[in-house]
Amino acid sequence: MESRLEKIEAKLSLAEDMLEELNKTVYRQQCRIDQIEQIMDALRHQVQTTMPDDTRTPGEEIPPHY
Repeated sequence: MESRLEKIEAKLSLAEDMLEELNKTVYRQQCRIDQIEQIMDALRHQVQTTMPDDTRTPGEEIPPHY
C-alpha cells in the first residue's frame, strides 16, 4: 500500500511540474502574440498612411493615352 501511494505522489508531482512548464510556455507564447499584434498594427497604420487616397474604380480610370 505504501509503495502504491508513493507512485501516486510521484505521478502527481510530475504532473504538477509539467503543468507549470505548460503554463510558462503558454504565457511566453501569449506575450509573443501580443508583440506581433502590435507590430502588425504599426505596419497596417504605416501602409494606410503611405497609400494614396485615390480610390477610383477601374471604370473611372483614365486610359494611358490621354
